[in-house]
Amino acid sequence: MQIDQAVWTTADGWRPIASGGDAAPAAADLVVYFAAPGVADDPQRTLELAERWPGASIVGCTTGGEILGTEVLDGTMVATAVRFSTARVKTAISDIAKGAGAVGRDLAATLAAPDLRLVFVLSDGTQVNGAALVAGMRDAIDDGVVVTGGLAGDGADFGVTKVALNGPPQPGQVAAIGFYGPLSIGHGSYGGWTPFGPERLVTRSRGAVLFELDGQPALELYKRYLGEAAARLPGSALHFPLNISLGDGRQLTRTIVGIDEQAQSMTFAGDVPQGAVARLMRSSTDRLIEGAGRAAGQITAPSSGPKLALMVSCIGRKLTLGQRCGEEVEEVMRVLGADTSGIGFYSYGELSPHETGGFCELHNQTMTITVISEAAA
Repeated sequence: MQIDQAVWTTADGWRPIASGGDAAPAAADLVVYFAAPGVADDPQRTLELAERWPGASIVGCTTGGEILGTEVLDGTMVATAVRFSTARVKTAISDIAKGAGAVGRDLAATLAAPDLRLVFVLSDGTQVNGAALVAGMRDAIDDGVVVTGGLAGDGADFGVTKVALNGPPQPGQVAAIGFYGPLSIGHGSYGGWTPFGPERLVTRSRGAVLFELDGQPALELYKRYLGEAAARLPGSALHFPLNISLGDGRQLTRTIVGIDEQAQSMTFAGDVPQGAVARLMRSSTDRLIEGAGRAAGQITAPSSGPKLALMVSCIGRKLTLGQRCGEEVEEVMRVLGADTSGIGFYSYGELSPHETGGFCELHNQTMTITVISEAAA
């Protein structure tokens, strides 16, 4: 497995990273890129990727911030090209107009094969219910296949997010990459948030919209706990996500993406099931950085050979960490080791199995990592 990386900036254009200097890039099977919204809107950028790595499948999305190696960047495009010796990849894309569940089923069915090891998903981050998307995939994919990925970002604006396969990124799209053959796949996901305040029963909800907690208007109750921060909603909600305890013992974190003052409701990035138990959460920068390291520590990877780490961290973590956001990426790369090449983005939702295992779930406010390596030929 060979990995090449490059970064585009307004000042320097494209600059090779892993290949060093002005060395010619290697041929590639797959290119994954993440780009700031304004950068991604220029079709010249994706054309340049196709020229740099001709014949490769090129998949990418807009972000709330770009990650390359140990750096967190803004206003750039970062790209990683991978060439396999014996493993292979297949890509697919679908429009969310079909409905999230149908899109998940269609993508999973398109990529299904006996030697499928991993599906990495990049989805529109504002028009898609990520929980319904992964539920659709669960219906059509073997339980032994790892599913990870993330929801595209738009800075911290929650406006228009875009995804692409072999062309300029567009809104309303979901792309998926299937990885096949002799591959080692590792994954980890962890938050670092701490619940506080009383537990509240979700007494009325519909999908991702929460109307009542303990029979009281949800938004009114939420504002009561936020105090002065309530005046900065919905943005301030990124610092106070909701812990959702399900009846089967699973716990998920949900982030608010919108509020309705008239209905006194809150819309989250994924489903908030009626009958679940909810509790507010908060964190500190140190706990979030430690949590990123714990996510990396969940991954078992071969001791030698090149490895690719795909990192998806939540925009809420970036805003909470502020100038220290680079430290969570540094901690991940420290744990994974020097023979790992890292790339990723800040998202509106992360897709990964729970830390205790099982099928993929939609998470918020986590650092989620997928590590890929190829067996020696």
